[in-house]
Amino acid sequence: MFFGLTEEQQMVQDMAKKFAENEILPTLEEDEANHRFRPELVKKMGELGFFGCGIPEEYGGNGMGLLESVIMAEQVAKVSASWRLPFNMQNIGPSLTVNKFGTDEQKQKYIPGWVSGEKIGFFAITEPNTGSDVASMKTTATDKGDHWEINGQKMWISNAHFGDYGLLYAVTDKDAKYKGLTCFIIDLKNTEGVETNGIETKAGLYCAPTGEIAFDGAKIPKDSVLGKVGDGFKICMWQLNNTRIGCAAGGLGISAACVEASIQYANERTQFGKKIGSYQMIQAQIAEMDAEHHATQLLVYRAAWLKDQGLPNQYETSIAKYYAAEAAVHAANECMKIFGSYGFSTEYPAERFLRDSKSLQTVEGTSNIQKLIIAGIALGDAPNR
Repeated sequence: MFFGLTEEQQMVQDMAKKFAENEILPTLEEDEANHRFRPELVKKMGELGFFGCGIPEEYGGNGMGLLESVIMAEQVAKVSASWRLPFNMQNIGPSLTVNKFGTDEQKQKYIPGWVSGEKIGFFAITEPNTGSDVASMKTTATDKGDHWEINGQKMWISNAHFGDYGLLYAVTDKDAKYKGLTCFIIDLKNTEGVETNGIETKAGLYCAPTGEIAFDGAKIPKDSVLGKVGDGFKICMWQLNNTRIGCAAGGLGISAACVEASIQYANERTQFGKKIGSYQMIQAQIAEMDAEHHATQLLVYRAAWLKDQGLPNQYETSIAKYYAAEAAVHAANECMKIFGSYGFSTEYPAERFLRDSKSLQTVEGTSNIQKLIIAGIALGDAPNR
């Protein structure tokens, strides 16, 4: 087994690292303070090929796979976890899903805009009273003959108030439970009866916009259905099994940033006449963080590799997502303690690492949901798809 990156993957890694340091880092402090999302950065990422992984070249794909996407997202998340989100919103979520289930017309119409970064993507699943229990959603899509009518509300949707077009999951048959969900492609900015609002009360991810979408008699074309009517739950689960690897890459980037910041601070800060890195308790903290980070990297890379090979990977993906989220939170917590009082200050990145990392225990399926998936497959109660 060979665990090194290929020359091409090393180039991709270096490109993403330089982009994050040159394009994101210089204005990050100001952007964080103002909760600023910059669409022009999404376009620049698209121009560099960040969003073409796993996509056919005819739709703007770059010939690379999800492992390369993970490698790039990891480097970006080391600088800003907020800017890891576009990998899911442009590529791993909408683009891969439409490429899997869409018609030729849908692929040609939507995927190139997401891949290039010209169009801001999103996917709307969560509602005010629907989180882990996807089948309990209340947003409805009613067949009106020549169009679909959408009514309901989506909550905690990334890019909600910036999104151009993306995926919407809604109920088309209330009595069929999870078999009554359908996935639609919706153009938010050109559909009447749609209202979007930003959510500014988040604990972290300040540069990644989150909001709510309200539908009041919104009319969308009949050909907006992705796949078949009633296939929404299946499509949603397939999509989440992919976007979870993007979340795992975010956790990998955060833990790497925590380790690097902690080592640098431990070598600079002195107490009792010695650098604090010479004290065994600090060494123990750094050793734990570093070991967990390397374990996370192997888990995340393996899950992405399995996806690229077309092999069963739900088990490995949930393990990677669960472990990456927990390791990132632990690393951020230890980083704050190593920084002492400065860790509690917004002038240093330690507190941001902790705020941003906590989101990973919730998004794309909570840590508890991942444990249910892992246990179910491990016990033989469900297959590894």
